Amino acid sequence: MNNKKLIGVVELCDLPQLAITELNVRVDTGAATSSLHVDNIEELTKGDELWISFDIHPDIYNVDTVVRREAKVFGKKKVKSSTATREKRYVILTDIVMDGFQWNIQLTLTDRSEMTYSMLLGREGMAGHFIVDPEYDFLLTGKD
Repeated sequence: MNNKKLIGVVELCDLPQLAITELNVRVDTGAATSSLHVDNIEELTKGDELWISFDIHPDIYNVDTVVRREAKVFGKKKVKSSTATREKRYVILTDIVMDGFQWNIQLTLTDRSEMTYSMLLGREGMAGHFIVDPEYDFLLTGKD
């Protein structure tokens, strides 16, 4: 427990394998899985592996900015959303970087367009790394 860093409910992260930097992420201890807002998911095959391509809006303040990315499908998972609806989502494995520390997380891809933040970091993705203080934002970076 001594090695865990204190974070707020909103922090910055990088997703280097998706070439995304300084993404605002909502830290949610009430959610098991982590999720990322994407659009236009298309399946493709590379060799005998299932991959997907999708659009990401890396800047929440400029939704006109769109980048196309590809990732290998790790699986599909039934997830209960914040509105209590169950949906089947693609799961990818990707690295996340916060405060210079990098580790691998499972990330579900979904439509979060109605949410304030395009990425949610759930319990499974932060386990062993952080303690969350819900009173603060950006404790790692000091961003206002």
